[in-house]
Amino acid sequence: HTLKLLSLHKPNHAVVYPNTDSLQGMLHKIKDVATWGEVDAKSVEHLLVKRGELIGDNRLDNKHLKANTEYTTIKQAAKAMADGILKMKDIKDMQPVFRLSPPRKGFKSLKYPISKKGDLGYRGEAINDLIARMA
Repeated sequence: HTLKLLSLHKPNHAVVYPNTDSLQGMLHKIKDVATWGEVDAKSVEHLLVKRGELIGDNRLDNKHLKANTEYTTIKQAAKAMADGILKMKDIKDMQPVFRLSPPRKGFKSLKYPISKKGDLGYRGEAINDLIARMA
């Protein structure tokens, strides 16, 4: 149920949320089936450019951002999203998830947490490396 609330319906999906106490509780519940961390503006920009989709199978672009938000470029929106100011639902007609491919060079292990040489649980800033391998 928690995965559904977070819009994580399938493997290799990603979402960007601001860091709140309720989100931390939800992440603690799914620590055995998902990985998470703090993304930087560069990774969010990469996700928006390569995997940002609008309803109707259209790509997210600067024109759409300028018309529907206060941000004029994807770079500005990515910085605001990484800082927790802009939410994905604030961008009109944007799909709520980023559909990613499996990571290049694969996962280490989907059975064990990060602390035991696996891929599940909290990974902090290392999530940016995983996003780069998947996007």
